[in-house]
Amino acid sequence: MKNTLSLAAAVVILAACGSTTKPGAVGVTRPQLLLVSAPTVERMALVSYAQQAEKAKSEGKLITSGPEYDRLLRIANRLKAQVGIFREDTLQWKWQLLLIDAPVLNASCAPGGKVTFYTGIVRQLKLTDDEIAAVMGHEFAHALREHGRERVSQAVAQNTIASAALAGAQNRQAQVALANQFAQYLFVLPNSRQNESEADSIGLELAARAGFDPRAAITLWQKMGGAAEGKSPPEFLSTHPANTTRIAEIGAVLPTVMPLYDATKKE
Repeated sequence: MKNTLSLAAAVVILAACGSTTKPGAVGVTRPQLLLVSAPTVERMALVSYAQQAEKAKSEGKLITSGPEYDRLLRIANRLKAQVGIFREDTLQWKWQLLLIDAPVLNASCAPGGKVTFYTGIVRQLKLTDDEIAAVMGHEFAHALREHGRERVSQAVAQNTIASAALAGAQNRQAQVALANQFAQYLFVLPNSRQNESEADSIGLELAARAGFDPRAAITLWQKMGGAAEGKSPPEFLSTHPANTTRIAEIGAVLPTVMPLYDATKKE
């Protein structure tokens, strides 16, 4: 009986392996474990996103207009126009942008296209538009590639999140409790090296196709590294490992995406 159950579990896991993204020019094709449905993950992410927005608003830190917000929104809109290269369905996502006024070097994009930026990362690092596009493209890539859904699925497979909790999250209280559990996997725990490499590559292609210089990803990570010298790493680095290997990997992808960027200047 034990062997039968193990075989059945293996069949379920194999059936759940796949990918919802196209490879693009950068050629990301790895199969992923996707046990949990996309709507479930997006619903839980939206609960956490709404909580984040409400907290920032109550503290007087939510920016919804003005030059900084408009700048980020303009860059986001250019990047969003390119997401169909990897996933056509994401063109229909209800993309949102939160700008929070706090000295935090961080940004994220939750499942379903829920983007968060902190003023600290833009102001303290004096980011150019190209460098902002590198950050945002990287975060878009995590959402397009469904890395959050993949990590939640891994937690379910390991029984860290109970399947019964997923089925039972019908009322608001249960959804908030489950969303808080999901948040650990969506926002807090670090991504794998593999996920980071995928996000770097896809983000570079998104930026290049949107007309942003992909070489800015190198200066971005150099600035990030400089911000971490002699002090605790910025929050962005706590979940996004940065090192010389990462910069070298970005450099290796540049020959693939630079022609895409150069083509935008001829249009």
